[in-house]
Amino acid sequence: MFDTIAVVGAGHVGATTAQRLAERNLARAVVMIDVLEGIPQGKALDQWQTGPVEGFDSRVIGTNSYDEAAGADLFVVTAGIPRKPGMSRDDLVKTNAGIVGSVSEEIKRVAPNAFVVVVSNPLDIMCVVAKETTGFPRERVMGMAGVLDTARYRTFLAEAIGVSVEDIQAMVLGGHGDTMVPLISYTTVSGIPVTQLIDQETLDAIVKRTRGGGGEIVKHLKTGSAYYAPSAAAVQMVEAIVLDKKRLLPCAAWLEGEFGISGVYCGVPCLLGRGGIERIVEIELTDDERAALHRSAEAVRSTMTVAV
Repeated sequence: MFDTIAVVGAGHVGATTAQRLAERNLARAVVMIDVLEGIPQGKALDQWQTGPVEGFDSRVIGTNSYDEAAGADLFVVTAGIPRKPGMSRDDLVKTNAGIVGSVSEEIKRVAPNAFVVVVSNPLDIMCVVAKETTGFPRERVMGMAGVLDTARYRTFLAEAIGVSVEDIQAMVLGGHGDTMVPLISYTTVSGIPVTQLIDQETLDAIVKRTRGGGGEIVKHLKTGSAYYAPSAAAVQMVEAIVLDKKRLLPCAAWLEGEFGISGVYCGVPCLLGRGGIERIVEIELTDDERAALHRSAEAVRSTMTVAV
């Protein structure tokens, strides 16, 4: 258990993340920070009062001040404006870069040794902003993308094949957007290659739906974006760090030559433990997968100049 985990942003993603963190007893205190007066305080008080029912002792605190998160062990950054119908993640880049930049300045001020898990979109670019603003090493600044994208991929596969999601082993790499790379060569159902259980046309349709998974939800909601699955994915990463679980999860990491890519955040297999990103695991990819991963990284790089 950590002493303090802070969640920046008390909107749907942030509030749901704070609730999940508290329910798992991952920290003595979960501090939810937002610029809107009364919102984090009210939501935190409501969440704290679920403790006797849900069986957790974490103290949930809402505040408008980063000072209440001084010395926090880990920050989950969800601050920023959400996507609206017709908007791409990249449309958000300038506005959210300013928001995440100011958030990162505060994190650096009050908790210079903290881990940072970025959820704000466009995810890969916001990771760059957080890393450059805080000056933290790459092991401590990571993005939640691959876990969410993989969850969507596994969900759609399980439905199509007619099996439990628990039996789908898969991983989605690359940038968090239309260029993400589901690794078909590593996708199995209890060890059985997925290509033996589903036809190529259906598999291609699932890959396409996975890439547009967030947009599909935005079209339904119209005034917001996904938050249940993103918060669950972020908490899985946090849990791996807090409990030193050594989970091998696809995370947005700053690459320094891995997979032949440098100077960009991109989703890759990461070993998560008490050291944060303790290792980036360079798995073998097919020629098509490697080419797709490089294209995805370059797509992220082309957007970086707008934000940093």
